Amino acid sequence: MNRERLLAQFLRFVQIDTTAVDGATQYPSSPGQLELGKLLVDDLLAMGIRDAIQDEHGIVMATIPSKRDRVVPTIVFNAHLDTSPETTGAGVRPQVIEAYAGGDIVLPADQSQVIRVSENPALEQLIGRTLITTDGTTLLGGDDKAGVAVIMELAALLCENPELPHGPVRILFTCDEEIGHGVDHVDLQRVAATAGYTLDGGGANDLDVETFSADVAVVRVQGVNIHPSIGKDRMVNAVRAAAEFVHRLPRDELAPECTDGREGFLHPYVVEGGVAEVTMRILLRDFDTVQLSSQADLLRRAAAAVEREIEGVQIAIDVQHQYRNMAEGLDSEPRAVQFAAEAHRRLGREPRLSIIRGGTDGSLLTALGLPTPNLSSGQHNPHSPLEWACLDEMCGAVEVITELTRIWAEVEPE
Repeated sequence: MNRERLLAQFLRFVQIDTTAVDGATQYPSSPGQLELGKLLVDDLLAMGIRDAIQDEHGIVMATIPSKRDRVVPTIVFNAHLDTSPETTGAGVRPQVIEAYAGGDIVLPADQSQVIRVSENPALEQLIGRTLITTDGTTLLGGDDKAGVAVIMELAALLCENPELPHGPVRILFTCDEEIGHGVDHVDLQRVAATAGYTLDGGGANDLDVETFSADVAVVRVQGVNIHPSIGKDRMVNAVRAAAEFVHRLPRDELAPECTDGREGFLHPYVVEGGVAEVTMRILLRDFDTVQLSSQADLLRRAAAAVEREIEGVQIAIDVQHQYRNMAEGLDSEPRAVQFAAEAHRRLGREPRLSIIRGGTDGSLLTALGLPTPNLSSGQHNPHSPLEWACLDEMCGAVEVITELTRIWAEVEPE
C-alpha cells in the first residue's frame, strides 16, 4: 500500500464539488459528479484496467480480472461520488494534521467551529495519527470520498502486485446516494457479483449489517391566499396549518433529537411555501419495517386533526418508498458478512457487528438481490463542517478489503 498516494488522492477528490441537489431534474444531480467520475475512469485506465467506463448516467464501473486459474466468485466494492446537500461541498480546503497531539481542533477559517474531544471520543485513540479536517466553512467529503480513495488504492495495489491472489473484483462508483438515488441506474446483470461491500462507514473495524428501513413523506398543505386587508373569514393560511401539523408530531419520542440505538423517528427536514401552499418533507425511519406504516398513520391522523381544526385547509400526504433494512436480505448470502469478519480477524482485529441509523447504497443493492454489507472507511462527523477523516483508518480499510479479495479467492468450486 502507498500511504502517501492514498492521502494525495483523497485530498484531490474532496476538492471537486460533488454536492447532490435534492429535487434536481437531471441525473446525476450535479456536474461535479461527472467530473470526478471521469477523473476516476482516467486513473483506472492508467492502471491498466481496460474496461473502466463512465456510463451515460455517471456510473463508473471497472473490473480487475481474476488471478486464479479456476472460477471463483466475483465481488464488488462500491462507494458514492456525491456529498450531502446539508452542507456545501464547494471550495473544500482540507487541512492535514500530521501526528495529532490530542485535544480539541479549532478550524482555521471559522474558529467558532471546533472538533471537540468530548463530542468525538474516537480522537482519544488516534493520538499520533494523521487526521484530515475541513477549514470550518464546508464539509470535507469523507462521506464518501474516503471510500472512493480506499477502493482506488485497492485497485492500484492489485494492479501493481499481480502475485496477490484474488478473483474478479468489480469497482462500482455511484451518484446521488445522498438523495436516495444511488442505484437508480445500476444494472445488476452487468455487475454480476456474488456479494458486494460499500465502503461508506465511519471509523475503523465496523461491519454494518443492519440499516434503518426508510420512507419519506411529502406533505402538501393547501390554503387560500387573499390580501390580508380583506382576509377575514376568507384567508386560510397554509403556513399556520403547517405549523400546527408539525406541532402535533411527537417531540419527546419519535424525533431524532431524543432517540438512539434501535429507536426509529419522524424527522421534518424541509418546509417550503407560503399562505397558499406549504410543502414539507418528513423522513420516516425504523429498523422494523412494519413500524413505517404506523408512522405514516400517525402523520395522517395529525393531518385529519388539523383539517378539522382549521376550516378550509386541505392536507395531502404522499409516502414514498426509499430503502429497507439490509438485514432482511443478507441472509441470502451469509458469506458476505462471514468473510468480512474473517478478513478483520486475519489482520488481528475484532470486527464490531453494528447497525446504521441511516442507509447506504448497500441497503438498496441488498434489496435488489446483491447482499452488500457496509465497511468502515475512516470517516467521521459526516455532513458537517466538523467532518474529519483519519488516514491511518483509511489505510486499515485498504488492508481489510485486500484481505477480503484473498478470502473470496479461496472459495472452492461447488
